Amino acid sequence: MDSIPDVDESTPLAAELAADTRRRIELAGRRFPRPERTRVITIANQKGGVGKTSTAVNLAAALAQGGLRVLVIDNDPQGNASTALGIEHHSGTPSVYEVLVEDEDLASVVQAAPRVPRLWCAPATIDLSGAEIELVSLVARENRLRNAVDAYLAHHRATEQDGLDYVIIDCPPSLGLLTVNAFVAAREVLIPIQCEYYALEGLSQLLRNVQLIKSHLNPALHVSTILLTMYDARTNLAHQVAEEVREHFADQTLRTTIPRSVRISEAPSYAQTVMTYDPGSSGALSYLAAAREIAERGVGHPDVHNSGAGPATGEED
Repeated sequence: MDSIPDVDESTPLAAELAADTRRRIELAGRRFPRPERTRVITIANQKGGVGKTSTAVNLAAALAQGGLRVLVIDNDPQGNASTALGIEHHSGTPSVYEVLVEDEDLASVVQAAPRVPRLWCAPATIDLSGAEIELVSLVARENRLRNAVDAYLAHHRATEQDGLDYVIIDCPPSLGLLTVNAFVAAREVLIPIQCEYYALEGLSQLLRNVQLIKSHLNPALHVSTILLTMYDARTNLAHQVAEEVREHFADQTLRTTIPRSVRISEAPSYAQTVMTYDPGSSGALSYLAAAREIAERGVGHPDVHNSGAGPATGEED
């Protein structure tokens, strides 16, 4: 770090370049600490367009690049997370729909991500769009994803030398049965918040919904992480939103912010995350820094662990 030449950070662009240089040096080849138990995290926000799916796939890829073993569950009928990870998800592909509605084992639908080692995905297909209606008449409709995840983790521990470190669930921007299943299956909620005018609109409702799930269906659920996305350091508005979020959610909000980035938006059109599409970009480095922060927060704090998931045993790959 001492070898970085002094630069003028008086402009947002210069400050961003300097920050990227520091991150590139700090994170090069970095291995992230493994949690004591598998962490199951649902990424949710009822407001659309906040970078929810981008956050799910890029954090998952960043954690995997840091040496951790990660499963992404695409619980959104749009299937955007599956697309970004390069996972086959055309109609008829075994998917989360079969798991939720037809009681298929999660292990039978999981695919390995082709570009990122230690990363797997349970894809979503268009069939999942009908699951909201079909789940209504099923027994234990709110617990179906949780039961599948618990069975998968037990199967994984029995058949694999290393356990999973993270399960990340991407869900639709609504509070239907798919999202309820995601909340019941998880122990932690990560909320991406865009640094724009309507950022906090609907957040209080989302927090009330999390509290309802906690009270009636999943006592272990809590909001562990808030990530500021689409941050534009050139605007006063972004600074104001960030300050307000950090004032109200000081313990949950990550220090790292995710910049507004063309590279992040472009990557899914190439069936990639930004972590492989442009690993040296500001967006990729920011997600890598956020992943490190999440991993380090999870060490030694049992309240962020999935108490039912069992230990992520074994050495790092």
